[in-house]
Formats: sequence, C-alpha cells, structure tokens
Amino acid sequence: MKENTSEQKPKKKLNLTYQVIIGIVLGILVGYFSKTWGIHLQILGTAFLNLIQMVIVPLVFPLIVLGIIGISNAKRFGKIAIKSLIYFEIVTTFLIVLGIVLGQVLSIGDNINVGNVDTSSLGGVAHSIDFKTFLLDIIPSNIFDAFASGNLLPIIFFASFLGFSLNAIGEKAKPVVSFFESWSQAMFKLVEYAISFAPVGVFGFLAYDVAKYGLHNLISLGQFVLIAYAAFLITAVILFPIISLIFRVPYIDLLKNIGDLLLLTFTTGSSGVVMPSVIERLQKFGASRSVTSFVVPLGYSFNLDGASIYISLAVIFISNAFHQTLGLGQIITIVLFLAIITKGIAAVPSAVVVVLLAASHQLGLPAEGVALLMAVDFFVNMGRSSLNVIGNSLATVIIAKSEKEFDYTPEKNKLSFEGK
Repeated sequence: MKENTSEQKPKKKLNLTYQVIIGIVLGILVGYFSKTWGIHLQILGTAFLNLIQMVIVPLVFPLIVLGIIGISNAKRFGKIAIKSLIYFEIVTTFLIVLGIVLGQVLSIGDNINVGNVDTSSLGGVAHSIDFKTFLLDIIPSNIFDAFASGNLLPIIFFASFLGFSLNAIGEKAKPVVSFFESWSQAMFKLVEYAISFAPVGVFGFLAYDVAKYGLHNLISLGQFVLIAYAAFLITAVILFPIISLIFRVPYIDLLKNIGDLLLLTFTTGSSGVVMPSVIERLQKFGASRSVTSFVVPLGYSFNLDGASIYISLAVIFISNAFHQTLGLGQIITIVLFLAIITKGIAAVPSAVVVVLLAASHQLGLPAEGVALLMAVDFFVNMGRSSLNVIGNSLATVIIAKSEKEFDYTPEKNKLSFEGK
C-alpha cells in the first residue's frame, strides 16, 4: 500500500513579492472602479505605514549606539563620517546638474498650458528654511522630544555621544551594551512581522491614491513624469553601475538583495518604510554592522539622490512652463543652492515641497508651478523614494569597502523575506 505523502509536504508559501504585486493590482482595480471604497481603504495603508514607522526610532537608536561602540575610537568615527558626507555631496551635486541638463536639453515644461493654477495646497507649507534653527536642532535640548517627533539627526547626534561614553567607561558598559544587543534583535524581529502585512498596506495605499487622484494626472503632466523617471533610470542603470565599477561593488547582486524592498518602497512611496530592513539586508550582504548602523541613517538625511534629481528638474520645469528663461549665472546659483539646501531635508515636514518653494523663491519663480507639480507628486515620489534607497545602499557598501569592512560572497545574496 502506497503512503500518502501529499500531507507530509508543507504547502509552499507565496513569495511576499508576488503578494505585494497582487495587492498592487487589486488596489488599482478597487480604486478605479469604486472611489468610495478606495477612499475608505486608506486606513489599511496608513495602519501599515504607522506599524513600520513605530519601529524606526527604537531600532535606529540602539544600532547607532552599537555602531559607535564598534568603531573603537573617535578618530575612526570621524573618518567614516567625513568619507560619507563627501561622497553624499559629490553624488547629489552631480545628480542636481544631471537634472538641470536633462530639463534644459528636453525643454521640460515648454508645452504645458498652466492656466489658472490652484495654490491652496501650499497653504500649510513653510516657504523657507531657517538654517540657524536647523543646525541648532541637531543638538537636542530634550532627547525625548526628538524620539517623539522621529527626527533622526538629533537622535544620531545623541546616540553617537552615548556610544562614545559607553566606550569610555569600559567594562561597566557591558550590561547596557547587552541590553541594546537584545533590544535591536527584538526590533528586527518586529520589523519582520510588520513587513508581512505589506500586501494589505500596499492594497490600501493604491486603492486610495487611484480613487483620490485618478490616472488622468499622468496624462496631463505626462512629460514631467516621464522625464523624471528617465532621469531616475539613467542614474540607476548607468551612473550607479559606473560608480560601482570604480569601487568594485557587485551592483547587480546588491540590487537583487534589496529588490523586494524597492518594490515595497515604490508602492508605498516611502523610503522610511524599509530603512530597518535595508540595514539588516546590507549586514547580511557583507557590510559590517558598525558601518551600516551609522551610514544608512545618515544617508537618509544627507543622501537623497532621487530628491536631488526631482527638485532640479522641477525648477527647470517651472521656469519653462512660466516662460522665465534662466541664465547661466542663475543656473550656477541654483546648483550651489540646491547642493546645500538638499542636505538634511528629511527632518523638514513636506521636505521636497519646502526646498522647491525655497528654490523657486530664490529664482523669482511663481509658487503656482510648485502647486501644479503637486498634482502628480504621488506618481513621481514612488520612483524618487526608490532611487533614494538604491543610492543609500550603494553608498553604505562603498564606505564599508573603503574601511575594509565588507565581506561579500555570492551565497550572502541568497536572501528573501521568507528566508531570513
């Protein structure tokens, strides 16, 4: 008599990437055919986003502390920080120039009929950035306020000093270090549980966005959306591979390693959703914990590659749409202005809009142009956020490799959500 072995074989679980794709398709269909249901389903997307965001600060804080402890001396810490910031500045400035050149060559915005643009969407957004306040806010007068607001820069500052302090007291720090070790592992497990709800969250996000904004916005401002995505693709498939060749980083394997995270970022439009997972993936990919725990959060504030391209393209779009030609002096001014102002904007509410308004004001461009672009910001933001994740992952591996703290083998690339 033959044994029935079918019951003994566990059912193969559907890959989370496919689950997310199913969520995308269903979300678009529900949002398109039923606006009422689509609007109400926003709660699912918001709940998923909140689930991830609640873990970011509790995870990043101990990782920074442990990362600083792993960097045994202040001199080496300073070296890594300086390397990271120099790399961030060079790459983002080049991308700003790329955005401006593409916008000028392709005459982005020339054929747009601006008409009467509603600027009410800009009512609650600040029109300038106070650099003095920004710099002082990096040093928290109350660290609990920084924890409550989720502002990463003061958290990084405090965690760095705490790491140095724990290093200074030697053996007495062991109980605290052990606590942070256990705590960070618990947070990674919590992230793993939260990510399993991604298909439901993505379904809610897409249903709401399609129901509220519709698909027609892509048609009316299609030129800007297409050129923005062309710039994102040029960066991802040409510029980043060239950088990878220079530093001998296995770029394709890196993309495979974070591929499902990019899909999640694209569908939610938020790079913050995957930050904890990016840190964990890069460690398993071969980068040391001391580097990933410090460089990834720092990159989320100072290495916004997608935002750098978007803002520079948007400035050229607005100037062309309103027939205000920019001279060479103005273009040089805006490159220098954006190279500075795009650093640390992740801590600013409505960051991209604030910077775009500030840049437009600097050049005397109308705020109506910013309001016009906000109509399709949801679509562009998906690609912008995804490029930010790729850029920060590549930067982290490059810094780790420069510090001889990158131990890559092809086997480490065999990684997936369900295989952790």
